[in-house]
Amino acid sequence: MDTGSGLIYLTATVVMFASPVTLAPMPDQYYRGVDWLSRYGYLSPPDPHAGKLQTKEGIEKAIRQMQRFAGLTETGELDADTLNLMSKPRCSLPDIVGTEDMLRKRKKRYALSGLRWGKKGLTWSLLNYPKLQSTLDPSLVKYLMYQALKVWSDNTNLQFSETGQANQADIKISFAHSIHDDGYPFDGKGGTLAHAFFPGDVDIAGDTHFDDEESWTYRDDRGTDLFTVAVHEFGHALGLSHSSSHPSIMQPYYSGPVGDENTYKLPMDDLQAIQTLYGVKVKRETTPPVGRPTPRRPERPKTPPPRVTAPPDPDAQARCEGGFDAVANIRGEVFFFKGSYFWRMQRTGSLVSFSPARITNFWMGLPHDTNKIDAVYERKTDNHIIFFIGSNYWIFKDTSVLPGYPRPLSEWRMRTQSGKQVDQVQSAFVWAHNGKTYLFSRGEFWRFTEGQGGTVPQPDAEYPKSVSLWKGVPSDPDDVISWGQEGYTYFFKGNSYWALKSGGLDEGVITPKSTAVDWMRCPAPAPTPSYKPRSGGGQCNCDVNTAPTFTAPSRLILVPLVILLQCVGQLI
Repeated sequence: MDTGSGLIYLTATVVMFASPVTLAPMPDQYYRGVDWLSRYGYLSPPDPHAGKLQTKEGIEKAIRQMQRFAGLTETGELDADTLNLMSKPRCSLPDIVGTEDMLRKRKKRYALSGLRWGKKGLTWSLLNYPKLQSTLDPSLVKYLMYQALKVWSDNTNLQFSETGQANQADIKISFAHSIHDDGYPFDGKGGTLAHAFFPGDVDIAGDTHFDDEESWTYRDDRGTDLFTVAVHEFGHALGLSHSSSHPSIMQPYYSGPVGDENTYKLPMDDLQAIQTLYGVKVKRETTPPVGRPTPRRPERPKTPPPRVTAPPDPDAQARCEGGFDAVANIRGEVFFFKGSYFWRMQRTGSLVSFSPARITNFWMGLPHDTNKIDAVYERKTDNHIIFFIGSNYWIFKDTSVLPGYPRPLSEWRMRTQSGKQVDQVQSAFVWAHNGKTYLFSRGEFWRFTEGQGGTVPQPDAEYPKSVSLWKGVPSDPDDVISWGQEGYTYFFKGNSYWALKSGGLDEGVITPKSTAVDWMRCPAPAPTPSYKPRSGGGQCNCDVNTAPTFTAPSRLILVPLVILLQCVGQLI
């Protein structure tokens, strides 16, 4: 048995596509589709260093491969059925195991990870119970774990037994949130559902972790069905990869509860897969060892669990009320910082999770009591990430702080027009128009030409200048970013943002749009009723203002109505 691969892991990730599916993909749907194909193994990711681009033929080939795996009609296009399947909650384990030739030549539609347990008797232990979002009784949780394992042992020669010696169990089951010491932190409700480790000789092999911030339910489609996810995860813990067959519990997509746990039967594809690893079940009587009691089977509680009533979501309130401390474009993704937490938007325009992650759990090296980030940007010369907090700054390589930081902000040698030393940076970004770095503070901004070597540059000559040079935007923005293929510049203030065409300074009147709706996936405000008195009478006709709204991220890439671009680049 290959034990070196025991740390391959699985996560179930909700891919949040916000735009409605249409017969012809909109540009944002197309980009999301390409990102999806790269994420799940159908396309090799573009190489940012070599500038590799995906070809039209390669993308069409990948779409056909995905459609073949999913059992869809092979059109080679992002049609409605394909986009709908891409929008479903699913596991983040890639679908493709091996090369494309292996996929095409494979007779069976199920897939094996290449790992299996070298014994038939496996022990399991439930280390804790869900407590943050779920109302499930502990006895019901244990019962569902037992039933989910039994699904697999009923059809093989595997035998599962619960053990009270948790540290010695082959399959350790736990509910955790955020960082939980396995290297793969959860990201809150609505993101990663669970992950499991394939068989092996390492201690973590077979372990199965569920995100405690999910609303785990039983026979209630208003949350995530615990039994269904457990059966799927235990399949991975036993050595199964994803299946392209339908139906199959090992399909990548979570499609809701599978039904009664007492009568649920494995689909044929999953049955063949597990029996390939562990053999067909041999019916024979077993006699309990003398002197040892037969373990009592967990029983389903007599009282049904209460119906889940979703409490008010404090994360949604924090996310939707705006007022972000900093916004940054890092590796092509947009990070929104607020207090001690941040939200993360992928290149596709979808949030990684509606719930925020703690800043200091991601960028280890910032003060543990960090509760506000002033500004952040990614330095393009070496891709280092620079944080400004108060009168200090930190430089990170990926998520690790470089030695010798923090250092004083005074090293940047910024002075106001009145000659005072700047003690705080309020906004920072690299302008896609010219590749220069811009720092903002109290209505003024400084331009820097950063070179190789990582040394702190001095401000370019004739700076600072007034933010009022950027017409139609706030003079004291919360933050500024350049983002997207068009390189638009976005100014954020409160719960609004202003979009400027790449290279533009004065585009006339710029209408602010909602950060909550377009970026943070919050519902649009309720329409305001308008009252129109009927002519000749005291009654009114109360119409509702139904002006059309746009769904992000397509709204984020709208070409501004005013495209007059004044050639004023020399001013900045």
